[in-house]
Amino acid sequence: MLVRDTFLRPCCPKAVPGLRRRALIVGAGAAGLAASLPRGAGAADARPLVIGSKSDTEGAILGHLIAGVLEGMGLPVARRLGLGPTLIVRSALLSGELDLYPEYTGNVAFFSGTETDPAWKAGETAYAAARRLDGARGLVWLGRAPADNTWCIAVNGALARAEALASMADFARAVRADRIRLAASTEFVESPAALPAFEAAYGFRLPSARIVSLPSGDTAVTARAAAENISGINAGMVYGTDGALSALDLVVMSDPQRAQIVYEPAPVIRASILERHPAIPAALDPLFAALDAATLRRLNAEVAVEGRTAEAVAAAWLGPRAAAR
Repeated sequence: MLVRDTFLRPCCPKAVPGLRRRALIVGAGAAGLAASLPRGAGAADARPLVIGSKSDTEGAILGHLIAGVLEGMGLPVARRLGLGPTLIVRSALLSGELDLYPEYTGNVAFFSGTETDPAWKAGETAYAAARRLDGARGLVWLGRAPADNTWCIAVNGALARAEALASMADFARAVRADRIRLAASTEFVESPAALPAFEAAYGFRLPSARIVSLPSGDTAVTARAAAENISGINAGMVYGTDGALSALDLVVMSDPQRAQIVYEPAPVIRASILERHPAIPAALDPLFAALDAATLRRLNAEVAVEGRTAEAVAAAWLGPRAAAR
């Protein structure tokens, strides 16, 4: 199974053809999680709702936002945030160890083995497919955020302004003019769903001599290299809602041809929990509808750039909205 893993995290345990970015890790971590969380089967309705998240900045922010809203409804909540990569958290949800956590629509493509379906390249159809496929597993997708945290390429701001680079079509033109030197993970370079998908959609090929390939998928490294022109690098692999993009003066290339799978975050809840608490969607859906890409980048930046905690950032953003309800 191939899955994009946590925000700003390296990828998966073994080489498999296709997309590996949101990695799957199994073993002792999953066993430890199972031992640490309250059991769902047969528990009283009064037990806390267990909210989980992956071990990344954005996941923690979203998890705290979810928990804050549910607490505002008067529901008891247990926060189990930063649990690990996708497989651990999703397995905990399916087994009843977790009740709810934020996931990305595109990951369901890999859970279901349907990653070649073009439905995953647009927000509406990706969300509909995620709801349908996970519905068969007893999971319900609540309202999604209009923010695509997919793979992107960002260009040094000075170069982007000088060469009028705003889209991947512009990027292709700069590649053909031999103006680009890219820093990216080996996975991004080699996975058919990543750089090769961009090349096929926009009709260019970036020579290997113009690529600095790194073993890690940490976009903090690739973004800084592009921003600071380290070793002549002027473009870097990033994710769509990375927090440091503005601070580093990087320009994200838009993808009008939809070369990449869409990864929009949404709360995923077990159907049995939703039956007991049917008011949850009405509380969470407006919250996620307000989390566009600019907002998520800003919230992520408050953690990644300003050094605030995810809990404090979530509470500050949620405060005025909670008061308005």
